[in-house]
Amino acid sequence: MTTAAEARTHRVRLAPVALCLGLPGCSSPTAPQKPPSGGQTLVLSFSQFQQTIEPVLSRQGCDATGDCHGGGIRGTFQLSPPGAKDAQFDFDQASLQVYATNRAASPLLTAPLADSAGGTPHPYKPFASTSDTDYQAILQWIQSGTMQ
Repeated sequence: MTTAAEARTHRVRLAPVALCLGLPGCSSPTAPQKPPSGGQTLVLSFSQFQQTIEPVLSRQGCDATGDCHGGGIRGTFQLSPPGAKDAQFDFDQASLQVYATNRAASPLLTAPLADSAGGTPHPYKPFASTSDTDYQAILQWIQSGTMQ
């Protein structure tokens, strides 16, 4: 049987060993591991966006100020305002609204589409049906994207 004094001495002797074993956990941070790779990315045409899609977004008033996408962040889709167009910014924002796997279900297509035609909730519905020429232009741009 050990006495309290012997137990305290034993703990004091083990403290430096425990401290040394614990120090590696307190070392400098290391670089995080790289994320997994090997997946494919949908690549959309910037020039086609500039020539075809940007005019559709402007014509339909999507870039209008106030409560629309050109008036600041109102959800997840923001466009540059009419007086200060930035095609690269608008392309990047529109691309985020496109699904790589189920392209026809992309929010860029379904949000402005009438509910009766398969649209999703959105306060403004410029496309009454999927046969609308502006809807078709956006669909063609999305469908022409390539997986790389």
